[in-house]
Amino acid sequence: MEARLGIDIGGTFTDLVLVGSDGSVSTHKIPSTPDDFGRAIESGVRHLMQRHEVRIRDVVHGTTVCSNAILEGKGARTGLITTRGFRDALEIGRMRYPRLYDLTWSKPPPLVPRRRRREVTERLDRDGKVVEPLDEASVVSAVRGLLSDGIESLAICLLHSYANADHERRVREIAEGLAPELPISISSEVLPEIGEYERTSTTVINAYLQPVVGGYLANLARSLGAVNVDAPVYVMQSNGGVMAASAASARPIHIVESGPAAGVIAAQHLAHACELRDVIALDMGGTTAKASIVESGQLQRASEFEVAGGAGLNIGNRLNTGAGYKLRVPAIDVAEVGAGGGSLVVVDAARALHVGPESAGAVPGPVCYARGGEQPTLTDANLLLGYLNPSALLGGSLPIDYARAESAFRQRVAEPLGLDVRHAAFGVHQIAVANMVRAVKAISSERGRDPRRFACIAYGGNGPLHATSAAAELGIGLVVVPPSPGVFSAFGLLTAEPAVHAARALLCLTQTLTPAALEGAYNALEREVTESLVAQGHAPSAVELERTIDVHYAGQSFELSLTMAAPVDVAAISAIAERFAIEHERTYGHRAADDPVEVVHIRVQGRIPSQPVSRGAQLAQAARESSREAFFGPLHGLVETAVIERGNVAASPRAGPLIIEEYDATTIVSPGWSVRRDEHDNLMIERSPTA
Repeated sequence: MEARLGIDIGGTFTDLVLVGSDGSVSTHKIPSTPDDFGRAIESGVRHLMQRHEVRIRDVVHGTTVCSNAILEGKGARTGLITTRGFRDALEIGRMRYPRLYDLTWSKPPPLVPRRRRREVTERLDRDGKVVEPLDEASVVSAVRGLLSDGIESLAICLLHSYANADHERRVREIAEGLAPELPISISSEVLPEIGEYERTSTTVINAYLQPVVGGYLANLARSLGAVNVDAPVYVMQSNGGVMAASAASARPIHIVESGPAAGVIAAQHLAHACELRDVIALDMGGTTAKASIVESGQLQRASEFEVAGGAGLNIGNRLNTGAGYKLRVPAIDVAEVGAGGGSLVVVDAARALHVGPESAGAVPGPVCYARGGEQPTLTDANLLLGYLNPSALLGGSLPIDYARAESAFRQRVAEPLGLDVRHAAFGVHQIAVANMVRAVKAISSERGRDPRRFACIAYGGNGPLHATSAAAELGIGLVVVPPSPGVFSAFGLLTAEPAVHAARALLCLTQTLTPAALEGAYNALEREVTESLVAQGHAPSAVELERTIDVHYAGQSFELSLTMAAPVDVAAISAIAERFAIEHERTYGHRAADDPVEVVHIRVQGRIPSQPVSRGAQLAQAARESSREAFFGPLHGLVETAVIERGNVAASPRAGPLIIEEYDATTIVSPGWSVRRDEHDNLMIERSPTA
């Protein structure tokens, strides 16, 4: 039998899903191995292969290797060559600061320090015409200087190269002649768009990650080969599509937010199956909590985002920027906070309680795992509240040391706060819930959307455990917990479609734009996208293309994106200004009727439509119920709570409180909520109207 394999690496656990051609599903969850992620993958795949005689058709992988490399400053030693006078573009940025009145805040250091940023003599104007020819001697000098500084990768970003790439290509030729093995990224290929800072930052990030991702994916191939898996490997992109591993090695900028995207894609498919148009995807793992929305069945995407913002909440925002490294690539719009099961619980000198963003990670992990952790975590707090199995997790494969967790929590948290253990643990739980609520509000109420009209799809190892508490705070009345929620993102990897995105600058007023010029530019991009997908092994006839155009009022700094149908005609161009005015009024509340409208960029996305992955019935068999005491706060106190498996949940509602345990996650049905199981084996948890 053939099967597809999804592998999702998180900061704490590595999740694997094996889906057979007959719809059968097998899952496995194993602690990540940060020193060598391949070890966990090899161990997990070997475990699955021993249980099933299958031939792996393809492997789809989601990884945090890129974001971790940037966060930890462990990317390649990178050099930058730029036009004379533009050496400091990375530091100048857009002159925005996320904390305007915080005198203690400082900008993150550039990924390329100033000594490894070299200038060359050349100049183009905005139309790509040569103002000053390229001085090749200055290029040779710059490259040799960077090589003597030991660079491992090179970024080339010259002024206005989006309009004319000749100088950048010549600089690359010279660099290749001096260092044939050196990875080189040029901005006219990485991001041929207007915006010197965004183009420079994105190109530098690509160069910074290239050797890291290339080595990582080569190691992944070796790990899979060690367990006799010889199949094409695809990697999840930030925009929700997948790309071949070879393409990811060349353009790692597209997989920086690889992990979070997979879960949102899975949530979109689940929402469609449940006939829910508006849902909030809420993912809480071991390190972070993430939220995104699906509105009217559609994903919300951002055209750019910042990495390693370090401000406690990571989300694309045009006004509150400057805290991280700018990356202009399409990505699913996700808000992320440092709140997960491994989040460290700390009482500071002022006796204030903090939960995260620092995490115990996979090593040493929570105190209750008895793997060397000494600082209590959110998982330890939930254990002491009675929410988690006091003996073992992961189907018994992860033993739990309750006494060790209680002792550490009492000494480091409860006693410094002057509280008993349960009340202190409940305070920790509530802070974690508040952090999750922050993430949800950032992508809902803060953008004019009322979260009360959304359902919540909760997943991740810790999402179902906190979801009803977060939903109650937000006024959400329905929480959906899918089967195998702890590995839901890994399943999402297998539902994503291969996709490629391409863009180019096209700066002109709409009244000067001709159908022939616009159609020709789109055709060139469509050929580029199609060739890229064909190179990844797909048939040209299978490619579906989507066009968009970025426009603004002449003189504005930001654009709005509009869809464009093919082919372009006079009527389509004439309609751009009015369509933009409508979108501008919807977004900003006003329009400028007499101002000229200017085209800035055009974009094409190509995708390979795929059939949704079908799963056979996976209903768990009903088992004998048990119970244990669980603490639901001062209002409800300590309650003897039934502990059941998913198979015990009937089609008719059952009132909480309940604890539903399964292999990869625990679901809490709080007092005032009820749960039923639908025909797809989802847990449908609804709030009582009087709760």
